[in-house]
Formats: sequence, C-alpha cells, structure tokens
Amino acid sequence: MRRSARRRRTVTAYRENGRTIVLIPAAFSAAEERRWVDQMVAKLQTREERRHRNLASDGDLMARATTLSDTFFAGRAVPASVRWVDNQHRRWGSCTPGDRTIRLSSRLRGMPEFVVDYVLVHELAHLLEASHDDRFWALVHAYPQADRALGFLEGIEFGRPGTPSGTGAGDGPDDDVEGPGALD
Repeated sequence: MRRSARRRRTVTAYRENGRTIVLIPAAFSAAEERRWVDQMVAKLQTREERRHRNLASDGDLMARATTLSDTFFAGRAVPASVRWVDNQHRRWGSCTPGDRTIRLSSRLRGMPEFVVDYVLVHELAHLLEASHDDRFWALVHAYPQADRALGFLEGIEFGRPGTPSGTGAGDGPDDDVEGPGALD
C-alpha cells in the first residue's frame, strides 16, 4: 500500500514483481484504507481469475485460434496445434508453418485478451504468409487492435529490468512475435 499526497479521490491496484500495490490518497483514514485495500485486492483477484479462466488450457487456445482464423482469415489459417509453452523467454509466440504448429509463451497468461488475440493472429498469419512482407502485415492488421496490442507488448518489454530497447532477432521460417523491445 502506498499513500500519495497528490492523489485526492482515486484508488488503484496492480501487481509489481509478484507484489500487490494499492495506491490511495494520503488523507484516507485507517478504516478507509482497510476497506479500499480489501476491495481493490478482491477486484484485482477477480480480474486475474477471469483472464486465466478464459484461455486456461491448450484446447481453449486452439478454440480461440479457430475463432480468430474464421473472423479475420475466412478460416484459411488452420493450425494443427496451438499450445502454451514455458520455454519462450524472448518470444511471445512462434509458428512453424511446415507442421502448422503454434506456440504461445506462458508469459502471456494473465495479459488482456486483445494482446493474446494479437499474438494468435500474428502466428496464424504465418500459416498463410511465412515472411514478414507487406502481405503478411496486411493480414495481421486485419485485426483491429493490432497496433494497440503491439504497443502493449513493447511497453512490457521496455519495462523489463535489464532489457535494452530496440533489440530483437531476425526473420526466419520458425518466426514469432519476439522481444525484448521488438516484435519482428
């Protein structure tokens, strides 16, 4: 819990390095503080549970990918499998067009749905266009929140301790949405 003399009415809660931070106005009484901290922690927990529940399993992820393919690619991007993986520390997702597999970093769990959807759309687009040429980006930008999600991911990477901004790996047949600082 952090008190702020500048904060007058608003209360905010978020997670930072595994800790819950609640920002409250300095003028709050001890009773108001307890009430608001309890309320904001419960609200944060509910939001996280809802996000986790939405795409909890690989099957849920595959179903979401199918829906996105139907919506943005007329069902033409058909992955053989879509799954969460724990071994992608620099990449948000990867796709192997040859065997039509898509993998998403478990670091995406708990992020807003529009961000996970963007990574799925990016990887689905690789099933239709392997390289990052103009045709590929036209496919990705069929997703209306592509720029917003890209900005969100860049912000996450920029805020990572010890991560220089603007670095990233190059294109390849097993391409992906990469970090830190750059997606492609």
